[in-house]
Amino acid sequence: MAHIFRRSAYQIIYKNKLLLSPSSRQKSTEANILKSVYKDFELTCQTVRDFAWQNLDRWPDKTLTVCAVTGHGYTYAQSYRMSICFGASLRSKLKLQNDDKVAVILPNVPEYPCVVLGILEAGGIASIMNPAYTPHELKHQLKLIECKAIVSSKLSYPNIVLALKEINLNIPIILIDNDVPENTIKFAEFAEDLNIDTDCLKKVKRTAKDLAILPFSSGTTGFPKAVELTHECLNTMNEMILAPEVIGVEEASGSFQSVTPAVLPFFHIFGFNALMLNLMSRGIKLVTMPTFKADLFLETIVRHKANHLYVVPPMMVFLGKHPAVTPKYLETIQGIICGAAPISSHDASAVLNKNKNIIFRQGYGLTETCGGISVGNKTDANHASVGHVFGGAEVKITDLNTMEALGPGQEGEIYYRGKNLMNGYYKNVEATKEVMTEDGWFKTGDIGKYDENKYLYVTDRLKELIKVKGFQVPPAELEMVLRTHPKILDCAVMGVPDPISGEVPKAFVVTQAGECLKSEEILDYVNSKVVSFKNIKDVQFVEAIPKNSAGKILRKELKAKYC
Repeated sequence: MAHIFRRSAYQIIYKNKLLLSPSSRQKSTEANILKSVYKDFELTCQTVRDFAWQNLDRWPDKTLTVCAVTGHGYTYAQSYRMSICFGASLRSKLKLQNDDKVAVILPNVPEYPCVVLGILEAGGIASIMNPAYTPHELKHQLKLIECKAIVSSKLSYPNIVLALKEINLNIPIILIDNDVPENTIKFAEFAEDLNIDTDCLKKVKRTAKDLAILPFSSGTTGFPKAVELTHECLNTMNEMILAPEVIGVEEASGSFQSVTPAVLPFFHIFGFNALMLNLMSRGIKLVTMPTFKADLFLETIVRHKANHLYVVPPMMVFLGKHPAVTPKYLETIQGIICGAAPISSHDASAVLNKNKNIIFRQGYGLTETCGGISVGNKTDANHASVGHVFGGAEVKITDLNTMEALGPGQEGEIYYRGKNLMNGYYKNVEATKEVMTEDGWFKTGDIGKYDENKYLYVTDRLKELIKVKGFQVPPAELEMVLRTHPKILDCAVMGVPDPISGEVPKAFVVTQAGECLKSEEILDYVNSKVVSFKNIKDVQFVEAIPKNSAGKILRKELKAKYC
């Protein structure tokens, strides 16, 4: 319960407003509020583990996860048993307490569901992190969440050791590998300990209001912020997806099981919630891919006869335009959902021309909304839109100057209000206040509009975030690294178009007087400190960085002059 006392009165007030019944909210809504075409529903009191395992008895022997590379995997029953054993081991062997945070720093591996659900079994909070992050990036996140243990692999282990050393933190490290370094714990010793006394789990009391996970969302002011997502808001999002008009994945039966390549990273909210957790309730087989590799992706689709794809725009462009992707690779695909960034109807059509029976839909959401704001329905043909607002939720398009709610066809900032909204940013009340209004609206930082048929469109970004292959890259974080270089006087970072990644970061640099500096030196300096998708791809030397009177970088002027 400790996290409740950390919330400001402001946060508690706006969260309570979100929990008002739809009829109570209706009385105070403004004109021009975009409401859902889907039905509202009652909030559930389940925890995430209850949601994930709710249909376990219907398909215990069907495969839950299998690795696309090695072929090893687990059934639903095996994964459930492992999660129980892992949770009991955390509780009894590591003395994990309610609300203790455990970092999960893993690529997509078959063990991922039982790792996260095991942490929740033990009453802990899972903080999902990017396994490719550098020590510089990891140390901030591990320190912020007051991490009590880490679950990872040998892939990330060296960076974790360096990060822990820099923040002087000594905590248990659990690795999923078969052979592990000294002073670490083998995951199998916890998850496959059939002699562990699971009675300790009876003392775990979790409610829907408790925090479940702490993913990270990139901001414009520096390092990513930890997002407080409760069991209730995660389950609410999943109930929204399971609306009959929305869910396109058929439930498993005695003779059938849907299959999807799990290539979207599970540490990203789209992959974690809409892909992994939601589809577990349908009995799907998840073919886990640790990274996106074109050949492996296509091979996985064919070998496992995949039915559904969850992708980001660069993957759609690859499927539609790469000459190697012939129609035979898509002949088993029934549905595709694309998210993380908007995609053009032209790029969607390039894929659909290879299989006209595919139901293609765009979805839109943020980490702060548990991954969802809107999605197209199962019979949609409006491929330019990001669909309709989810059931029980509201959107308004806000004029950037007057802050008034705009009508159909008018562009402004997208505000969102719904039951799947975060509690706030962990230990960051000021950042929470910046994005939340007093009456419960979340400012997305995206520009959009809606039409007379209630279709929502995302047309631009108000935020300065750079979208690289669907990942958010905050310019301010790269600028902080650049400014530590002794030869750099001033700098700015912007996203520039890229045919493969959508956007890539470009640096504009002002050197110290009398200093000689080469682009290669800057690229080596910065890119060694950040994960690859944040890598600066180009450097341009300029005489000055345009700024306003408050010292804020005028990126529009920079773009107009140099791009």
